[in-house]
Amino acid sequence: MAQSDWNPTLYAKFAGLRLRPALDLLSRVPELPDGSAAYDLGCGNGAVGPVLRARMGDRQVVGIDSSPAMLAKAQLTQAYDWFEETDIADWAPNPDAPAGLIFTNAALHWLKGHETLLPRLAKALVPGGTLAVQVPHQNRAPSHRMWLSLVDELFPGRLDHDTLPGVLLPAEYHHLLDPLGRFDLWETEYYQPLPASDDGHPVRRFSESTYARPILSVLNEDEQAQLVAAYEAVIGKAYPSAPDGSVLFPMRRMFFTLTKSAA
Repeated sequence: MAQSDWNPTLYAKFAGLRLRPALDLLSRVPELPDGSAAYDLGCGNGAVGPVLRARMGDRQVVGIDSSPAMLAKAQLTQAYDWFEETDIADWAPNPDAPAGLIFTNAALHWLKGHETLLPRLAKALVPGGTLAVQVPHQNRAPSHRMWLSLVDELFPGRLDHDTLPGVLLPAEYHHLLDPLGRFDLWETEYYQPLPASDDGHPVRRFSESTYARPILSVLNEDEQAQLVAAYEAVIGKAYPSAPDGSVLFPMRRMFFTLTKSAA
């Protein structure tokens, strides 16, 4: 089964929880060089667009995403000057809109080759420009690990683990980017209250819209139902529900900013 396009409705169900890390990242972005533009790589449904627009003022704000469905939603925000439907791995800034900010929230973990991608993005900045990145750092948590262990147990050999999102070690990002400018790296664990759901455990509903997408995509509908049932049977032990059905869900995020040295 081919992996389908992103589901904007399911993703947007947790929009507030996903937006908070983006706001925290944007708060650490310094003033941009004059005449430069801001690029939102992996802009998705445009949730960050209005905040970027408010922060950038008259600067051009450009949305980059490979999902037509997400870009259609992002257009409704009216926060972007234009969009580019392309993969981040193939993207380069428009020469007429030099990159003062390359902002990417919860997107780069879907791409491989950070060792070459990030220096390339840093090189695309104008002097004094900033690369600002947030990625989930949750793969070792039960919410994510259980999807992987269960699919390998129930359907051995079906999943190519290289299709799963992932990130480098924090020290690897430091060694890679610190020589290129002013580099700042930090992590935050957010304790997110997930509301009760009528159709499954809240952590399952949250994680299946992102991390579990490539896992579910290799299964047919009956197999997906079997995997979901197995996940539902165990996830409550790691994330117990409150009497009202809600769950307090710890979610770890990694952040870093690189401000390129002035020429």
